[in-house]
Amino acid sequence: MIPLTRLSDIDLKLLRIFQTVVACGGFSPAEAELNISRPAISQHMAELEARLGLTLCQRGRAGFRLTDEGEAVHAALTRLFAALETFRGEVNAVRAELRGELNIGITDNLVTSPRMIVTKALRALKTKGPAVRVNIRMTPPAQIERGVLEGQLHVGVTQTGRTLPGLRGLTLYDETSHLYCSADHPFHALPDAGLTADQIARTDAVAPSTPTPPNGLNVTATAADREGVAFLILTGCYIGFLPTHYARQWVERGQMRALKPETYSQCVEYQAVTRKSGHPNLVLSTFLSLLSPET
Repeated sequence: MIPLTRLSDIDLKLLRIFQTVVACGGFSPAEAELNISRPAISQHMAELEARLGLTLCQRGRAGFRLTDEGEAVHAALTRLFAALETFRGEVNAVRAELRGELNIGITDNLVTSPRMIVTKALRALKTKGPAVRVNIRMTPPAQIERGVLEGQLHVGVTQTGRTLPGLRGLTLYDETSHLYCSADHPFHALPDAGLTADQIARTDAVAPSTPTPPNGLNVTATAADREGVAFLILTGCYIGFLPTHYARQWVERGQMRALKPETYSQCVEYQAVTRKSGHPNLVLSTFLSLLSPET
């Protein structure tokens, strides 16, 4: 096997395709992200494996899986791209110009929140640095934190909680959730006064796929995101918690109602997370300065 002596532009292109395939979980899911066909992705991957002299992944009926060599190359690749992004950020900082990328991960369905802190900060960033390229990834909270920690994301917006070591958080705002049922659920026609805690505790409920389900609910279904929770509530078979700003669209159409909101209410804080050990990045520091909580 010929050792890898230098990286060409072609190598970097192939490595970026490999990174996207891994992030998407396979060739087919990566088609839309890369905007190229599955056969073309397969050809690029075969070329990369030939250039490296390694088998990076197994693909077939059993699904997509990284080999041990693929895992090692992907880990090295993550560090490489993080270093490249650090280099670009440091050079732009020297030039004192807002240039480069801002890769941001956001928890699903925050766009309906009336407290548009992130939206306003992104608008202000675009005004200050028209050449900045913003890349948003909608993804679950755990993946956001890993992405920031590994350098794939510059910043993430997620719920405040037990933040991973190596990350720092900037509190943004809080969000209220209520317990909802749909118009097709038996509870919908019952007044709050006629609903008991025992009735609510015994009925089927849907909750986010987290290790700690909501207390007092009979969780018989889970969903990876809020849209999934809403889908199951709208079947009329489940009750579940949703942010009030997200549920409003169905409440106003008479398709959902909150159950005993004075009793069944949750408040969740949101934060922006960044790496503690991150190198200076003018784009990121500017964006963070624009994320000041509303007064």
